[in-house]
Amino acid sequence: MAAKKEEIGPSMIETFQEFKETKNIDRTTLVSVLEESFRNVIAKIFGSDENFDVIVNPDKGDFEIHRNRIVVADGDVQDENKEISLTDAQKIESDYEIGEEVSEEVNFSKFGRRAILNLRQTLASKILELEHDSLYNKYKEKVGTIVSGEVYQMWKREVLVIDDEGNELHLPKSEQIPSDVYRKGETVRAIIARVDNENNNPRIILSRTSPLFLERLLEAEVPEINDGLITIRRIARMPGERAKVAVESYDERIDPVGACVGVKGSRVHGIVHELCNENIDVINYSSNVQLFIQRALSPAQVSSITVDEENHKAEVYLKPEEVSLAIGRGGMNIKLASMLTEYTIDVFREVNAEEADEEDIYLDEFSDEIDQWVIDSIKAIGLDTAKAVINAPREMLIEKADLEEETVDNLLKVLKAEFEG
Repeated sequence: MAAKKEEIGPSMIETFQEFKETKNIDRTTLVSVLEESFRNVIAKIFGSDENFDVIVNPDKGDFEIHRNRIVVADGDVQDENKEISLTDAQKIESDYEIGEEVSEEVNFSKFGRRAILNLRQTLASKILELEHDSLYNKYKEKVGTIVSGEVYQMWKREVLVIDDEGNELHLPKSEQIPSDVYRKGETVRAIIARVDNENNNPRIILSRTSPLFLERLLEAEVPEINDGLITIRRIARMPGERAKVAVESYDERIDPVGACVGVKGSRVHGIVHELCNENIDVINYSSNVQLFIQRALSPAQVSSITVDEENHKAEVYLKPEEVSLAIGRGGMNIKLASMLTEYTIDVFREVNAEEADEEDIYLDEFSDEIDQWVIDSIKAIGLDTAKAVINAPREMLIEKADLEEETVDNLLKVLKAEFEG
């Protein structure tokens, strides 16, 4: 008689129901795990499971276990698990003879409540492990691709996003665009940045600040990129503020910048909106370092440039009216140019002939008027003389030397006074 559902207890039925609802495990694997779990319990009880047939059906939520034993003469039974006496065999079917195999169904509920509980816990643990493995492998393959999900919960340090299969995706605060606003139930797009798997517990991390997110958005909007006619060589971003993208085409008939921007910015408009009005500058890439740095500093027009390729440093000279354009609001333009070119860029104001003829003075000569710690801070960024400081942009002095605006203004006032009159 087959094992009935009511005989194996409600907890087992609930477990099978959980298996039926498992989404990330294929049926073959599920059946294999169920059978393995049953066999482990059987082996513990009977010492061996090799003479048992286990049939599981997770779709219906039931199973059958059959034990196969060989009929031996009365008194010759040496292994009760694998052998059955002729008298006992004939109690099952009267026509059994010595040497035949008896297949008898085993009622699992008779193994006891503890065995059933252990089986349930083992199954639940293995299924959870398989689900985690499946989720990890699925999203590990998707790292670097864009995913959409529904905002489910918002916390101070992260936003919980649910994909269309109910999997949890995490968007940390550090990976959010500062001006992003999230509302429960709305759809959000992000790139899969990585998949952590501590203690076999997958944690899928999203990012909207990664340069790769902008790259994937451009690939989706610009067919020439997707077709391989245009290559994105480098991207530098200040999320939600501004980005610079260096592109290149090996087909002279294609203008890579024009193709990426589109007519009146049509191709980047949707991306700008997605990235909270992040301004996107697209420039032509060049393997010529000097030319690439000049392009990276656009819209400023560079007068001359000196490059130290060994130390990845560049000194750029511009007309006074171009300096503020090169630096940008809050130093944003020069920061992005440095990130894009991977060069430390120092900007200087061009000196006219009259100023060049004036004798320069080392900063240490001003120690009676300027605090030594201020002089040391300026010298630490490579400026040793008064004219070098005067010709350097004010914003660069504030940021690179990490000085207060008032301190820099006082410094410049003292130095300029030396050359006036």
